Amino acid sequence: MTSVAPVPLRAGEVRAGTRDTGAGARPLETEYRPRHPLDLRRTVLFLRRGAGDPTMTTAGSVIWRASRTPEGVATLAIRETSPGVIRAAAWGPGREWALDQLPALCGADDDPSPFDGSRHPLIAEAHRRNPGLRLARTGLVFDALACAIFEQKVTGMQAFAAWRRIVSWHGEQAPGPTPRPMFAPPSIEAWQRVPSWAWHRAGLEPPQSKTVVRAARRGDALVRAALRAEDGEAVDRVLVSQAGIGPWTSAETRIRALGDADAVSVGDFHLAHEVGYALTGTRVDDDGMLRLLAPWAGQRQRVIRLLYASGVSEPRRGPRLHPEDHRDR
Repeated sequence: MTSVAPVPLRAGEVRAGTRDTGAGARPLETEYRPRHPLDLRRTVLFLRRGAGDPTMTTAGSVIWRASRTPEGVATLAIRETSPGVIRAAAWGPGREWALDQLPALCGADDDPSPFDGSRHPLIAEAHRRNPGLRLARTGLVFDALACAIFEQKVTGMQAFAAWRRIVSWHGEQAPGPTPRPMFAPPSIEAWQRVPSWAWHRAGLEPPQSKTVVRAARRGDALVRAALRAEDGEAVDRVLVSQAGIGPWTSAETRIRALGDADAVSVGDFHLAHEVGYALTGTRVDDDGMLRLLAPWAGQRQRVIRLLYASGVSEPRRGPRLHPEDHRDR
């Protein structure tokens, strides 16, 4: 990233570099000083979908992110240059939008003040050890929705591989000096044009691919309705009205796109077991998980993130699943 002389800023301010009205070959730069403690990597890298995610990677201390903004594709490179100082550069036609959204990406919209971790010793300790854990908000509803649909009813390994293939084949190459080729997700129109053979070759099952295409046909209206919704329940009503989208997919979308501090991915294969084991030492089902999380209503996603940050995890009870590959059949 091109260096820029430091400028004095008050906490929470963002200062952008010279505005370039060209096609986006030159970067714009920003320095952001959050008002809150920030663990940049734990906050932002939560959005990465596997080590080979074509939309996100790291190179040394720099986090690289490619996205399709309302103003076009953008590449964002961010790093913490000193405690409490975040520097960012952005390339592409959507670079101004990406820099304007940097505070939200770093959790500026996340309000942990109502959270009381003292209700459980493990959560209290995890909260004390991770004061910089924030919930990122991308503001990109359809990208989050498509990604969540890929992850329906399959292993993470299968979903991440399919996401990598489809985005690399049908997305748009990210601008800027990325450390490896990166791609922004397809546009809403391009999602509708992905041929059936490409879904099959990528390893995504027909129920998921058909759901992505159906959602894309209502894409802009769906996004506007979700962004206008007043709370998580209203977003759920918007999203689950679409065939193939249920509470789990809606919750995963709310977590990534809206930074929803209360979203719980009910129906997840592992989540209830992990929450139950961490809080009680035993497995529970979804109803049991919701009862355990009830004391933190409004902050349940924060509890889940803190439990993962604690490192406490249910021991594996059997061999890993080796999914069968049907792409050549």
